[in-house]
Amino acid sequence: MLTTAPRLRIRRPSPTTAEFTVTTLPPRTLPLRLLWLLLLALRISLSLVALLILYARWSTPAGTLLARIAASVSLPVLIPIAAAVFYALSLRVHKEESLLVLRGLGVQTSESPATYLAGAATRFIPTEKIQDILVNEAFLGFEVRYYLVVVVEGEENVVVVFPGLLPRRKIVETVWRGVRECLYEGRGEDRVDKSGS
Repeated sequence: MLTTAPRLRIRRPSPTTAEFTVTTLPPRTLPLRLLWLLLLALRISLSLVALLILYARWSTPAGTLLARIAASVSLPVLIPIAAAVFYALSLRVHKEESLLVLRGLGVQTSESPATYLAGAATRFIPTEKIQDILVNEAFLGFEVRYYLVVVVEGEENVVVVFPGLLPRRKIVETVWRGVRECLYEGRGEDRVDKSGS
């Protein structure tokens, strides 16, 4: 309910700019927003309980339940448990990856981090460094997965777009067509031989 199969969201603020976002976040409905608020409240309250247990371990005011629980657990055990609780509470439920295309400038890939504590991983590739944008295929177990790659001049490896989600072929082809249209429209660079043969 909190995540879905990867789906595509396209924004085109201008004819020379397009953003393709693949996300596992379901469409925002009122029940989903209420569930997100409930989950946020639960995360905050669990974080506060973990902090109170750590605080109670050091101050140990007599008669409180948390102080008794904290006093019964040794400090070398309590700190890793509290750290694990904080890490688990900071994990994202959904994943989001995007490709921003700016004609004449280049493309920027972006991937949401696994936790709310980290920043997004982004990479910008200038247009003059882009040799080609391709749809590739690979075997993953017993299935064929299609993925979008950017061939960058001067680099041994290609840049995989949407590496964590690996969306369906239909989404990959839609993004590929949109990227090529945005980058090369009107410039005659769609790999057409200019001599006419």
